[in-house]
Amino acid sequence: MAASRILASLLLVASCCLPAVAQQVLQGADITESALVEALTPPPAPMLTRGINAAPAAAPKPAKAALLITFETNATVLTAGAKRELDIVGRALNTSRLADFNFVIEGHADPRGSAEKNQRLSEGRASAVREYLVQNQSVRDDRLKAVGKGDREPLNSSNPAAPENRRVVFVNMSH
Repeated sequence: MAASRILASLLLVASCCLPAVAQQVLQGADITESALVEALTPPPAPMLTRGINAAPAAAPKPAKAALLITFETNATVLTAGAKRELDIVGRALNTSRLADFNFVIEGHADPRGSAEKNQRLSEGRASAVREYLVQNQSVRDDRLKAVGKGDREPLNSSNPAAPENRRVVFVNMSH
């Protein structure tokens, strides 16, 4: 009993000391059509109940998927691997479960370089992803909006150069 409490305490302390990555970033073989459909499908609307003590339901968080899409260094040019991964994204966005939804494509950069340069880079990368999906995967252009987030929202603030800080996030705008 005491040993299990000590182990639980050690695990808790260890987890507190590790760098926090708030959101899983899909990359490589993790980028599958089924994983994307699951991540980007919004949760069902909460059931409304009638009652005196019923607390108001919290607004559901938007469905989103963060992807590690690679680009040429300091550029907005998609790599061959990124194009293969975006082909999977395009197929997922065109499935019957996601075809009726609109998405924001957020481009993120790591904090190396100036904030202005990172903002332009993140905007260009989000636009490159959007254009690729529209032109090569027949995703309707009115369903996709590209937004650059610059370097303001790192996933791994303890390691500014971490690859997960250079990512593209798809956000379902159903809510």
